[in-house]
Amino acid sequence: MTINRAKPDLWNADVVASVRLYNQWFLEAAPQAYRDTRAAVVDDVEALFTATNDMRDITPGIIMANPAILATLRMATAPPIARDRLMGLSYSTGALIKSLEEGKLPRRMPRTELTAHLDRMCAVVNELLDRTLFDWLDGSSPPTPEQRELAAVVVSDRRCGAVADPIVRNAQETRQLAIIRSWLLDRNYVEQPHPSGIDIHQMQPGTFSFRQNVPVVNEDGKSINMPIDAVIQPHTPYADRMPLLVEAKSAGDFTNTNKRRKEEATKARQLRDTYGSDVQLVLFLCGYFDAGYLGYEAAAGIDWVWEHRPNDFSLAGL
Repeated sequence: MTINRAKPDLWNADVVASVRLYNQWFLEAAPQAYRDTRAAVVDDVEALFTATNDMRDITPGIIMANPAILATLRMATAPPIARDRLMGLSYSTGALIKSLEEGKLPRRMPRTELTAHLDRMCAVVNELLDRTLFDWLDGSSPPTPEQRELAAVVVSDRRCGAVADPIVRNAQETRQLAIIRSWLLDRNYVEQPHPSGIDIHQMQPGTFSFRQNVPVVNEDGKSINMPIDAVIQPHTPYADRMPLLVEAKSAGDFTNTNKRRKEEATKARQLRDTYGSDVQLVLFLCGYFDAGYLGYEAAAGIDWVWEHRPNDFSLAGL
C-alpha cells in the first residue's frame, strides 16, 4: 500500500498547497484560539491575585491548594522564568514542577519533602517578583483597580506568549481530527474507542478512535502505551487485522519539521518491532513539510495524507 510517498513528482506542488492552506487557517483561526486562551489566562491571574492577597503571600500552602498557579507565578517575576530556570534556582526537579503546573500534587512524595521544595520555589519567586509591575507591594495599601488590571494584563500576556506555540498547535490538531472524523463518518465509520487490555487486532471493522493508546515494546524491552492520534479499522480489515494508525502533524515553519522528523521514524520502528513490518503508520499533514522532510519519512517507510486532499485516505483501503 502506498499513498503519497512513492509519488515524488507531486511533492513540490503538494508542499505549496499545504503551506497555503496552513497560512489561510492561521490568519482565520489562530488569533481567535489565542484570544480564547488569553481570556482564560486572565481569569487564572485574577484567581492568583485573590489567593495570594495581591501577591503579598506567596507560600507553599497556597501552591498546595492550587498547584497550577505555579505556571502563572513564573510569569510574575522580572524577568519571567522558564520552568527549567525555576528548577535550577530552587534545586527542584522538572517532573515535580511539570506535575504541579498540570494541577497535580505528587502522590508518593512525603509532605515534608514537598514542602521543602515549595519553600525554595516560593523563595525564588518572592526574590525575583516584578516589583515595578506590582508597585503596590512597596506600600501597605491595597492596589487600585487600575494597578490590578494593568498587572493582570501584563502577566496574562506573558503567560500566553510563553504558550503561544502550543495554543496554535492544539487548535490545529483539533481541526485536523475534526476533518478526519467528518471524512470517516461520511463513509459510515463509527467512532468507538477500543477497550484497553484487548488486542488492537480485535478492533471492530468500520470503527475509529482518537488518541488511542497502542501497546508497544520500547528499546529497553519494556511494554509501554504509545498514544496514537487516530486508529482506524477499515470496513474490510487488512490481512493481519492491524488497524491503520494516523498521526496528525502541522507546522508553521520548515525548521521545526526537520527537528521533529525523527520522532515519527522512532515511533514507526517501535510499532514494527512489536507488530511486524506490515504495520501502517500514516501522517496527516498540514503546513510546512518540505521535500527533505518527506524524503526522510519515505525512506523510513512512512506514508502520508495531505489535509488539502483527505480523499487520499481511500488509497489506504478506507
